[in-house]
Amino acid sequence: MLSVQMEQRVNLKFLVKLGKTFTEAYEMLKEVDENECLSRTQVSEWFKRFKVGRKTTEDDLRPGRPSTSKTDENIGNIAKLIREDRRLSIRGLAKITGIDKECIRQILHESFNMCKNSAKTSHSRAKRNQEHLR
Repeated sequence: MLSVQMEQRVNLKFLVKLGKTFTEAYEMLKEVDENECLSRTQVSEWFKRFKVGRKTTEDDLRPGRPSTSKTDENIGNIAKLIREDRRLSIRGLAKITGIDKECIRQILHESFNMCKNSAKTSHSRAKRNQEHLR
C-alpha cells in the first residue's frame, strides 16, 4: 500500500501527463484530500520534476554518509565479543570493531536489550542482594 505522499505524487504525475497547470493540479490534490495534501512548495517541486520528464515518484538519494554500522555482520561480531567477555565497555568494543561508540550503544540497546550499568548501581544492587541473604 502506498503512503499518502507517494499516492499524491502518482496523482500529480498523472495530472502533469494530462497537461494540467500547476494551479489546477494543486487545487485538484487539495480537493481530494484537504487534510493530508502535500504543501504547495512540495507540489511545486514535484510538478517541475514531472514536467521535465522524471519517471519515478520516489525520493532522490540524499548526500551524506550511509548508515553501514548496523549491519547483521557487525551485530553478530558484537554479540560474539560480548559472549567472550561481558565486561567489555562500549569504548572497548568501539576500539576493537572500529564502529562509532553511539552506534555500538544503539546495537547493544536495540538488539540485545542491554543498558548502561554503572559501578555505583552495580554496587548498590549487590549490597541489596547481600542484605536480602542475611
